[in-house]
Amino acid sequence: MTASERDKMAAGEWYSCLVDELEALRMTARVAVHQHNTMAPIERGNMASALRVLFGAVADDVFIEAPFHCSYGINIHLGARVYLNAGCTILDSGRVAIGAGTMLGPNVQIYCAEHHRDAVLRGQGLEVAKPVTICADVWIGGGAIILGGVTIGDGAIVGAGSVVTKDVAAGAVVAGNPARPLRRAST
Repeated sequence: MTASERDKMAAGEWYSCLVDELEALRMTARVAVHQHNTMAPIERGNMASALRVLFGAVADDVFIEAPFHCSYGINIHLGARVYLNAGCTILDSGRVAIGAGTMLGPNVQIYCAEHHRDAVLRGQGLEVAKPVTICADVWIGGGAIILGGVTIGDGAIVGAGSVVTKDVAAGAVVAGNPARPLRRAST
């Protein structure tokens, strides 16, 4: 039996993002994101109901400012007291897990997809999804970019505007492009 492109995506294998099944999932996400981004704050509360239902897992006290964008939503898992500031984008072709007490500044971007390096295959929509894990009590500064395959340990700090291409140790403070250790966070 041949695996579907969605199954390949979930397994971290090369898949085509241009199939109808994945487009339908992205359309569902667009509708939920639109509801979240256009509702009056008093009606939306912490998060629009369509967005809450879309996510793989979400604690009751997660707060997501508008605007927000995600590609699928189904691969996003948010722990207790997670806060996403305005303009956050999570392109969740892979699993994105954000631990309890973590805060993302404005315009933080998380990218799970890595497109094929061969131009012909890239043109055919071939990509691979790499997970992102952001552990508990992490602070990601505004405008930071987190690439697929990265794990950020408990209590780490990522400086504003950083591009995180490699794992960040628990308690570390990193900044720059690419992000590099500055010092250990005080406990």
